[in-house]
Amino acid sequence: MLISRAPVRISFFGGGTDYPEYFLHHGGAVLATAIDKFCYLTASPFPSHLFDYTIRLSYRQVELVKNLTEIQHNVYRECLKFCDLDRDIELHNVADLPAFTGLGSSSTFTVALLHALHSFKGEFVRPLDLAYEAIYVERKLLHDRVGCQDQLMAAVGGFNLVEFRTETDIVVHKVPISPQRLAEFEEHLFVVFTGIKRRASEVVAHQLDKVTDNTDTLKDMRTMVDEGWNILTGNQSFSAFGKLLHQAWMAKRSLSQVISNPEIDRLYQQGINAGAWGGKLLGAGAGGFILFFAPPETHNQLRSIFGEQQVLQVKINASGSEIIFS
Repeated sequence: MLISRAPVRISFFGGGTDYPEYFLHHGGAVLATAIDKFCYLTASPFPSHLFDYTIRLSYRQVELVKNLTEIQHNVYRECLKFCDLDRDIELHNVADLPAFTGLGSSSTFTVALLHALHSFKGEFVRPLDLAYEAIYVERKLLHDRVGCQDQLMAAVGGFNLVEFRTETDIVVHKVPISPQRLAEFEEHLFVVFTGIKRRASEVVAHQLDKVTDNTDTLKDMRTMVDEGWNILTGNQSFSAFGKLLHQAWMAKRSLSQVISNPEIDRLYQQGINAGAWGGKLLGAGAGGFILFFAPPETHNQLRSIFGEQQVLQVKINASGSEIIFS
């Protein structure tokens, strides 16, 4: 048996410019970090000659199938086809966090699965190539209207500025800051679960239909990526980063009326009132987790407002997809 593990991510700036519908015309970029919350896949040989089925899959359900066409889980099915595996394998999925919460878990699952399947076959795949494969599976085989940052961050990990040129030409720049400044930055993060789950593709559809109308706003959001990089690498006050996050959220919120709602607006304003410099809803919008960027001395007040059960403790700069047992 082998176990693969890939991280989910927090995106600070540039989300929305990582869709080919935008970046193929204007160029895109994000500033994002992998965090210490993971999707795990186990892969092991399955002795199908002893059973009346050839593949066993488990996730929230269990599937016992005789051939690939019977598989209901579309990502399992297409990844197995892509890796030319059609029998004698058992796959299990577990995750640290639920799906549909704005941290890129769907693409993380695809990355972890592809990594496990390649390793099961004895194949090595570079992190960037793993990201390209996941993008291909999701966009070309599954026809999902997804961006390209989630697959990249899951495969490569780290804290990066990522430039999107084409779906097979992505450039990763590691954020060059000291361990001490990185630790101080991490102390300002405060992540809260809204309690609302949603499918990103449903939210994104509204945004992509308005890409032309939103071009100027998306260009501004792309510029914020460089501004965030400059704040971090230029040793500016972290308050500037928080205030820029607030600007980014206001810009993102304007892209579509479905990105926010009165409950999300209420939660966000509660965080600002409690001392956060800024923040944003993570992922496509409409639910999931809210990130606040706040002085550490305000975190107890934030915790008292939202309650411990809603607060997610995170560590940033996590490693990308890896085989942790074989």
